[in-house]
Amino acid sequence: MRFIVMGMMRKEPEGGKPPKPEEFAAMQKYNEKAVKAGVLLAAEGLAPTSKGARVKFSGGKPIVIDGPFTETKELVAGFSIIKVNSLEEAIQWVKGAPYTVSNGEMEIEIRKLMDVEDFGDGFTPNPEIAKVKFK
Repeated sequence: MRFIVMGMMRKEPEGGKPPKPEEFAAMQKYNEKAVKAGVLLAAEGLAPTSKGARVKFSGGKPIVIDGPFTETKELVAGFSIIKVNSLEEAIQWVKGAPYTVSNGEMEIEIRKLMDVEDFGDGFTPNPEIAKVKFK
């Protein structure tokens, strides 16, 4: 099973200090361990919302909202995609991660990614999409 692990920040990291070198080193060591175990498929941090946009659909029409998103209570600061056998195993990997936040509090959200099998026997995936999905 694949899971997305999202680091949710309560405060906008806009203009915040980057992690300390020792914090980077600890996370790199953790990521290397996860890669060697065949667990970590992807891991990325996200730029501040001032460098992004949202597209809201209302009445079938797209409305572009430029960042920063100051009214938002929680923001995704980064994510990883892991491949494990269960939600319980995903939780154990997250609990072992060296998450540190110097400018507030972080909450980690873990969500299962949908696989072809989750849609039932009657579902036939688009062949082009099936080529790019993780197996």
